Amino acid sequence: MFARLGKLGTQGVVTAAVGLVAILLAIGWVTRETDADRPYLTIAGSSFIFNYREAEAFYGFTAVVQRPVKSYSRIEAVFEDPGGGPPIPVSAKLTARTTRYGLRTPPLRGIVKGRPYRVVLRLVQNGDGAVLFEDSFTVTSQMSDAMMPPAPLTVGPGYTRNPDLPDGWKASQADKTGAAPP
Repeated sequence: MFARLGKLGTQGVVTAAVGLVAILLAIGWVTRETDADRPYLTIAGSSFIFNYREAEAFYGFTAVVQRPVKSYSRIEAVFEDPGGGPPIPVSAKLTARTTRYGLRTPPLRGIVKGRPYRVVLRLVQNGDGAVLFEDSFTVTSQMSDAMMPPAPLTVGPGYTRNPDLPDGWKASQADKTGAAPP
């Protein structure tokens, strides 16, 4: 087989190599994905988090930057308040260090099992304030915050039981089924 290569000559090998490179470049050109084909942000996940030990519940999401954006642009989110209060605005500044950003609410009360809560998301460019991306989605809890204790279960660094909780505190049966609090 290698004996045949010697008969091709240098010009034949160079021509074959150039042809192969041209074919590979054509395949790369046809299958390329440009930045214009991708959205600025994608949502990697969203959920409610219940920290029963701290007696806190909140919800949030993780956004992934898919296209180049100026440093110090902002991701702005407005979360619906389960307690019926005003919408909760949260923002994060984009930096060159990461492409993943997590935004979440402060601790909340009034979360109802199975009810979707709306989140409005915007990407605002640094400098001119242009809105590069806007979207909205909902996050639904699989449990009610009625399961949460009225105060943190433990206090201090040694996981000492919280003396403010009544002895043997347990969620009521209605709370365990996810019924809305009265």
